[in-house]
Amino acid sequence: MRRVLTTLMILLVVLVAGLSALVLLVNPNDFRTYMVRQVEARSGYTLKLEGPLRWHVWPQLSILSGRMSLTAPGASVPLVAADNMRLDVALMPLFSHQLQVNQVMLKGAVIQLTPQSEAVRNADAPVAPRENTLPDKAEDTGWSFDIGRLKVADSLLVFQHEGDEQVTVRNINLQMEQDEHHKGKIDFSGRVNRNQRDLTLSLAAQVNASDYPHLLSADIQQLSWQLTGVDLPSQGISGQGTLQAQWREEQKQLELNQLNLQANDSTLTGQASVILGNEPQWNMNLQFDKLNLENLLPAQAAPAARGEVVQQQGQAQAKPQRPVIASSLEQPDYNGLRGFSADILLKANSVHWRGMDFTQVTSQMTNKNGLLTIAELSGKMGEGHLSLPGTLDVRKAVARSSFQPRLDNIEIGTILKAFNYPISLTGSLTMAGDFSGSKIDADAFRQYWRGQAHLEMRNTRMEGLNFQQLVQQAVERSSNVKVKENVDNATRLDSFVTDLSLDEGQVTLDDMQGASPMLMLEGNGTLDLIKETADTRFKIRVLEGWLGESRLIDFLKTTPIPLNVYGNWQALNYSLQVDQLLRKHLQDEAKRRLSGWADKNKDSQNGKDVKKLLEKLQ
Repeated sequence: MRRVLTTLMILLVVLVAGLSALVLLVNPNDFRTYMVRQVEARSGYTLKLEGPLRWHVWPQLSILSGRMSLTAPGASVPLVAADNMRLDVALMPLFSHQLQVNQVMLKGAVIQLTPQSEAVRNADAPVAPRENTLPDKAEDTGWSFDIGRLKVADSLLVFQHEGDEQVTVRNINLQMEQDEHHKGKIDFSGRVNRNQRDLTLSLAAQVNASDYPHLLSADIQQLSWQLTGVDLPSQGISGQGTLQAQWREEQKQLELNQLNLQANDSTLTGQASVILGNEPQWNMNLQFDKLNLENLLPAQAAPAARGEVVQQQGQAQAKPQRPVIASSLEQPDYNGLRGFSADILLKANSVHWRGMDFTQVTSQMTNKNGLLTIAELSGKMGEGHLSLPGTLDVRKAVARSSFQPRLDNIEIGTILKAFNYPISLTGSLTMAGDFSGSKIDADAFRQYWRGQAHLEMRNTRMEGLNFQQLVQQAVERSSNVKVKENVDNATRLDSFVTDLSLDEGQVTLDDMQGASPMLMLEGNGTLDLIKETADTRFKIRVLEGWLGESRLIDFLKTTPIPLNVYGNWQALNYSLQVDQLLRKHLQDEAKRRLSGWADKNKDSQNGKDVKKLLEKLQ
């Protein structure tokens, strides 16, 4: 044990003596000019170090500097500025007159990736056919210079494309390592707060910069994020994933391959690429195993029904809204579509939206600088199928939308519930239509869209009013006809067809035809989508439910009975003209009998008088 302790003490003494000699014999300020010259020679950037350099020996041998900045050639502001910098250096190379920097650490740095910090090329400078800014291996008779690791802690990144708003990334912590082949690892975390939204992001990646700037590739093995704030689901959006990225400098192309991302309970795979320029060109091929838009989009507030009591102040807090930015007050709708072109192919095994479940969803879209063409948007819903091709044109100040929906065997009750229409109607809907408007929005559709459609429905059930029951009860009250007891408070039809037209919230239903074993109907009417009111006029023939046989029952089976249904959707009123119809039937029956009696007694004076009376009543 004594020998071990003696050996450790000897090593400690040698280490302390070596470090002391180094501090006394080597002045770190001797490296200042050399480092500045090497940075400028190999990259063209200007390194500025303020204050004296000094040694720091524990726990790592380091050189500390005061405020530093790194500025690109011709730039007006530094690319990087920090209050202090630490250079962790290797001990042994110093004794052989070499400076080997194992790690550069910046704390409290400000990194500006803005047009003002970009390098400005001299107009007279020659252009090489293939520029390579990677440093060649130094052949220097004096000091050699090498950096293996970079660490940035508690720093700030300001990012801005020319003409766009600035994006600030705070609380940056970055750890980068590279080997002699310029292959390395990156660990990054940061936070972006903008427009009352907060994004926390972290990633770990393997980077290959051996052919940078011509080619830069990264294998992002861990990516996680959390997004919270206004206009988002209450729980926010969080997820993780992996992907591979490549940047090709000559083509200005960014490729994202082997995407495997998760956001809340939605999953995404596929690939995407973009060629950057004045008008970026995107190409995306994405697949969703599950896409739950309910957990990715803010909750849709149901519109207040007419007559609904307004909540008193303080009963409920208003949902926070995104702030209005003064510079974007005059921006037209969907302005973001104007600045790029894209070819997009989307597929999803399942989609959940507004309480509706879709399967086998496929979409193929193209955008040409503001003209979005949806060549295909189709999928299955329950036992049915739907297709929604269309266009969205935002090249002018006012957006224009046009869609041609095709629905086949879709449950209409699910759609009405999804878009908050208080109509108690179920059935299988088949529809072909053509609609146009401005914004693609449920409320805008109610108020501003126009179009036509042909509707066919099967096995419909409308709750609240039983047309058969209304007619038969009215007949029973006004005559001696008896009917079967019916407690069902709904109108059932095996088939129903109509032509629909929409004009800024006003729906017109023409040539309505409905049939079932119990009744036949025809009619027309209007619906007000904004006020949620109806005014419909039917002619009803009740075929079943009568007790016994009589001429009156036969008459009722073959005679359409006028029925007017009107009022608020949730409290419909109706009016029937049964009394007038029965009175007319009695009059016609009396005329028929009197005419028969007159024909039998046409030679008598009474017969002739009755005949004259009937002629006057015609």
